[in-house]
Amino acid sequence: MQKINLLKLLMFALFGLSSSHVLAHTPLCSCSDLGDGEIECEGGFSDGSSARGVKMLVMDASGKVIHEGKMDANNLFTFKKPSGQYSVKFDAGEGHRITIPSSKIN
Repeated sequence: MQKINLLKLLMFALFGLSSSHVLAHTPLCSCSDLGDGEIECEGGFSDGSSARGVKMLVMDASGKVIHEGKMDANNLFTFKKPSGQYSVKFDAGEGHRITIPSSKIN
């Protein structure tokens, strides 16, 4: 839960310090290991827009999609932690994609 608060703080900082062009709709996404075999990701946009419905992909080390879903109404996406190396992609369309490697998920 602490990382979720940090994401909100980061979103606020980006909103206050960025140019108006960047503020338009920069994607933000952070994932955390919940410690119970699940990973939770929170997403949003720098202008405060909801990430509800944003496509989320979990891929193995070879890039094969092993799980697909969407951000829920609370801007959250939770999935079972895969074994081995993997990555999570927040995919809101061209110019609005973020890929997070498992090595960056704590």
